[in-house]
Amino acid sequence: MQNDSFLNRKLTERRENAAFRQLRLPEGKVDFCSNDYLGVVRDGLLERGFGPAGEGMAPLAHGSGGSRLLAGNYSLVEETERQLAVFHSAPAGLIYNSGYDANVGVLSCIPQRGDVVLYDALSHASIRDGMRLSFAQSFGFAHNDCGELEKRLAAAAAPNIFVVTESVFSMDGDEAPLAAMVALCRRYDAHLIVDEAHATGVIGEKGEGLVQALGLQDECFARIHTFGKAVGCHGAIVLGSPLLRDYLINFSRSFIYTTALPPASVRAIAAAYTLLPELQAQREQLQRLIDRWRDTAIGYERLDSRTPIQVVIVPGNNAARALADRLQAAGLDIRPILYPTVPKGSERLRIVLHSFNTEEEVDRLTGLLKK
Repeated sequence: MQNDSFLNRKLTERRENAAFRQLRLPEGKVDFCSNDYLGVVRDGLLERGFGPAGEGMAPLAHGSGGSRLLAGNYSLVEETERQLAVFHSAPAGLIYNSGYDANVGVLSCIPQRGDVVLYDALSHASIRDGMRLSFAQSFGFAHNDCGELEKRLAAAAAPNIFVVTESVFSMDGDEAPLAAMVALCRRYDAHLIVDEAHATGVIGEKGEGLVQALGLQDECFARIHTFGKAVGCHGAIVLGSPLLRDYLINFSRSFIYTTALPPASVRAIAAAYTLLPELQAQREQLQRLIDRWRDTAIGYERLDSRTPIQVVIVPGNNAARALADRLQAAGLDIRPILYPTVPKGSERLRIVLHSFNTEEEVDRLTGLLKK
């Protein structure tokens, strides 16, 4: 084996900063960690929808045979794109293999040299990586700060300006001020791109996401909905105009140069979207638990969030890790989010509430955080 000792330098830095990452297996603890907000995975809702062991369902392939532009396109994936576009009140949609692929694929190929991308400073790594691969200039604005966004828009002299945000932020759990952002994009003729990953399935009467819940779907240039959170499967869809779909098929490298999702995966996506409107009881139970958490005092600073993502600020990697270890020892699966994933001084516990959590489990958690 070739010498790989040069890798140790940066790994040692991670260890010294208490930021070394390791994989761990589930250990039967109370889940306050996963993004399975509605219990679609935990409760086997998709499998139940397919019947016992898929009874009555024709078996589907676990491979697609190639990229969508070669041998990997098939009728089920195009039917599912149309199904999801109708659900999300969009003219068209294009399925990607993951939310990461979708964000990278959109932001790397649409903004061109001379264009400007303005992005929320807390935008997901996949958004940042997509911008990094683009030839456009990109500038951040302070989190959810429409005043600073307007200053950036006023100063941007470019053929095309894109504004990028998440609707629900993955590390803070708060919502973007989408109505105000839409108004600014109208005023400055900018194109709004919204990542709905953590709103999909959770927000809206049928789980359609924050954009539709606010009636702003016609104001967005593109929306990205991912399936790995509340939807309970894998993949993502980019929603927009038929022209946008054609453009991505021709220029989006993370779509063109990858093997397509197999039919078995796409059937799960279609089934999940049939299921989502039926999960209103789960969304109502989730909201009750969010309210219970928010109404109970704890001994730490927490961020204001009305979504399943609840954040307890514990500055310092060592302190955040120590508190997470104490909660793990008490049987609660809660993970620390450390620098450099979040800015230094804002290290935290990212606590995720689910419809399958109980009031007793939430009370047990808040009781431990009072000490």
